Amino acid sequence: MSVIVCIGSGNMGVALMKGACSASGTSIFFTDAEAEKAEAAADFLGAQVLKTNIEAAEKGDFIFLAVKPQVMQQVLAEISHTVTKRLKTASHPVLVSMAAGWSIEKIQNAIGAKAPVVRIMPNTPAIINRGMIAYASSPEVPEVKIKELEGILSGAGNVDRLDERYLNAVTGLSGSGPAFVYLFIEALADGGVLAGLPRDKALRYAAQTVMGSASMVQKTGKHPGELKDMVASPGGTTMAGISALESMGFRGSVMKAVEAAWKRAIELG
Repeated sequence: MSVIVCIGSGNMGVALMKGACSASGTSIFFTDAEAEKAEAAADFLGAQVLKTNIEAAEKGDFIFLAVKPQVMQQVLAEISHTVTKRLKTASHPVLVSMAAGWSIEKIQNAIGAKAPVVRIMPNTPAIINRGMIAYASSPEVPEVKIKELEGILSGAGNVDRLDERYLNAVTGLSGSGPAFVYLFIEALADGGVLAGLPRDKALRYAAQTVMGSASMVQKTGKHPGELKDMVASPGGTTMAGISALESMGFRGSVMKAVEAAWKRAIELG
């Protein structure tokens, strides 16, 4: 049985541990500077609570670092001795970090050893098990542990492996992307209200339209441009709307949003 410890019990940590509950043969523990948050998370998932991060580092086969980037240095300093000590035995813990800007090398330097490290970039739909979770691993992580971790993460959504150099771009796209999509859904619904729809109907139709359209991209395998052309009849209502969007630089604005988030992720490193 694999022991999973989650240092931090915020929304994303809880979401990933909720997904991990579906993996067979796992035991889950939380620790948090705010003990009440850890207790609440553990009660919600039927997990257990540890008193300290050092205890978490002693116990975990997978140690999830679900803390904010500005707290990482403190947490890693706290657990470094325990992790380094375990690396000298047969019990090698895998550190799983979701802190934006913290590279594998930076984490290993903070630990003071070539510890097995996996960087992940999940997004908030993981809360409902529909997340996009990209990850990159250090050479020290055995392939058997990679497969085990994929099984743990898959309960929270779609899991994809890639080279670490792409993770900042993933942060800008799928990490920050849900906020951009929510903004679009809100604007789409506002447009419906402007056209006379009741607010509750407009929001329902907007959300379903975005969800259905995304599913069309995934299930048909067609390029979004081709699917767009299937909707846009010559001289019709859709082309009038597309023309209005493009006159305001719609696509360029979305690209700039992803670029800005990507650059911020780099700055955090």
